[in-house]
Amino acid sequence: MEIKSASFVNSHTDVSRCPADGRPEFAFIGRSNVGKSSLINMLTGRSGLAKTSSKPGKTLLINHFLINEQWYIVDLPGYGYAQVSVAQRDKLYQMITRYVQQRESLYCLFVLIDSRLKPQQIDLDFIDFLGEEGIPFALVFTKSDKVSQAELKKNLTVFQEKMLENWEELPPFFLTSSAKKRGREELLDYIGSILEND
Repeated sequence: MEIKSASFVNSHTDVSRCPADGRPEFAFIGRSNVGKSSLINMLTGRSGLAKTSSKPGKTLLINHFLINEQWYIVDLPGYGYAQVSVAQRDKLYQMITRYVQQRESLYCLFVLIDSRLKPQQIDLDFIDFLGEEGIPFALVFTKSDKVSQAELKKNLTVFQEKMLENWEELPPFFLTSSAKKRGREELLDYIGSILEND
């Protein structure tokens, strides 16, 4: 798939105020500072489309970007650690939960995982939640250029083994590097295949 146009549409804290046109949505979520905004910019080829920051918890809103005038990329707030109050963190959790549970136009949720780390319980718990809710999702392992190939393979294997403790079947997964543009074609082709089968 080729991205010919990408434009910011709106930001909201309330799911009910998100676009109501019913276009397919592909949302991206992950722990704070996992490289979500950088990945979105890499996918769209627009370096400043999603705002990036070295500080965790920069994205505090549900951000919609219209792609090719046909579908949306949705940048969701990160879960887990963020430099915000407990009350604000609870609000973010409720916002994320409502979006995931209520958004009928959500075709796939891409859950971003830092490929440099051993399995994090917060990621595993969120993935289990998606399974319980029947939400279609795929895993995106980020920052694959920041670790050796041997360690990358080991981390992926450990993560998959950990998932198989609760899952009979593994979801689709992708290896990415925003810096090296790794995984861009695979991710876009996957989105394209979902849209074609709609």
